[in-house]
Amino acid sequence: MLSQSELLDLAESIRIEGQHEDIVLDADGVLLDGRNRLAACEIAGVEPRFTTYTGDDPIALIFSKNLFRRHISKGQEAMITVMACSFSGHSLRDLTKLHGLSRSRLSAANVVLKYSRELAEQVRIGSLSLDNAYNTVSERKARAAALQKQYDHLREHAPDLAEQVTESEITLADATAALNERLETERLRQYVINADTMRLADGDTTPPLAELVERGDITWPEAHQRAEEFAVHRRDTIQRSRQALHLIAEHWTAVQDLAARPGTPFARDILDGLAPEARSLAQALITLA
Repeated sequence: MLSQSELLDLAESIRIEGQHEDIVLDADGVLLDGRNRLAACEIAGVEPRFTTYTGDDPIALIFSKNLFRRHISKGQEAMITVMACSFSGHSLRDLTKLHGLSRSRLSAANVVLKYSRELAEQVRIGSLSLDNAYNTVSERKARAAALQKQYDHLREHAPDLAEQVTESEITLADATAALNERLETERLRQYVINADTMRLADGDTTPPLAELVERGDITWPEAHQRAEEFAVHRRDTIQRSRQALHLIAEHWTAVQDLAARPGTPFARDILDGLAPEARSLAQALITLA
């Protein structure tokens, strides 16, 4: 309805100029268009003039003659339109063609209405823009999707914790933290077990680190640290051994020369000038050459 002052202005206009446009009723006498004209005629003391709608889409008539001539924003138009879809039987595509609203705007209004009737109502009355309402709903949807993904991950890897969340015994955040702790412990445990397997295969006879954890002598983080130290030491030792063997290979002709002249003064002079460890190595290599 018009404001009181606007209604009085309309009544004065009708009293002076007459009623320019008929008030529309349906076949049963239900008012379809012209509430303000009818009220203004009563105020002006003028007999209203009526006409009967004979079409087959009274809802479209109401929209075209009432909604879209009001001074409201496009966002409000879109929201009111999608609200009307629930009883008008029109699709968004039909309403897009009928009222010249963009399909994207109608789609945004439909999303807001679907996920938050409170925000949709604020858009309808003009206290919130459609864009702001849509952004708010989109953020809420994103947060809800993230929480759902977090819960699904929890249910897959820790059904017991998911059940506690469902029963409101713990929060989703606490359950996720507990799961992350479990996964981290399992990661450390697997790393330590792999290191123990490697140490055993290398001939290490010290007690396995996993066994020390099970006995309560050390924690999994401590065992993991020792396992990493073992891995670093093993890698460095392998590198140094490779370098040493490369040196031997580069000078293998010297070993072969000694092997070709065993017991000669030449061989004795070479071996006598070596430290005991080097001399033992040279003699062992000579036998291989």
